[in-house]
Amino acid sequence: MGNAWMPGAGRVRGTSPGGRLRGGAPRAVWQTTESDPNALSARAVAQRLEADGRTAHLVWNPLTGETVQLLPATACAEGQLTTGGPDRAREGRVCVLIQVIGHSLRPFTDGPLAGLDPILDWLDSWSVPRRWPAGPPPAASPYSRGCSDHLWAQGGHFGHSQVPGVSSASPGGIDPQRLLGRSVPRPRDGSAASVSVAPFPQVGHNGNGIREHVTASPI
Repeated sequence: MGNAWMPGAGRVRGTSPGGRLRGGAPRAVWQTTESDPNALSARAVAQRLEADGRTAHLVWNPLTGETVQLLPATACAEGQLTTGGPDRAREGRVCVLIQVIGHSLRPFTDGPLAGLDPILDWLDSWSVPRRWPAGPPPAASPYSRGCSDHLWAQGGHFGHSQVPGVSSASPGGIDPQRLLGRSVPRPRDGSAASVSVAPFPQVGHNGNGIREHVTASPI
């Protein structure tokens, strides 16, 4: 069993105690914050999540390598993956939610991945297998549909858009091979997350023309 707190990560103590995990295959879910990694630190985003009454296990800035932790791996990020139906965040021996500072329309795997190795090593210590059962996440679309329960039950790594019962654009069309360091075959059962193509909603700006920080809320 790994350390509940990732070695070397900063901490923001949240008021959310997290929920109880129900057991099953261990997994990690990757999500984007829809904010600029050049402008925001991982600590600032973690504090913003806490202030908004939201949470995650890790917040990671792939440009700087800064990683901040809000929840131990032994607690679930209750209610953060789905808003109706089964709470998928409670499924698994661990279900680690990683908020990556970036945009779903600009896959973060196209840029630097500073600080990735310690995150993967920590997930390895919790026996999260380095596989992506649902295949590469689809390009950003608000109409993406999650993968099947069968693929989810295998554990491993998933994009938020691939969580069963979720309609989400996050994290966009990232490259699992670059993220995990190995090739990721597409599933053969045809039950990977699918996409209905539609225009992506425009993001608002404040009166100064500056894009405000937005978290990738479950849809």
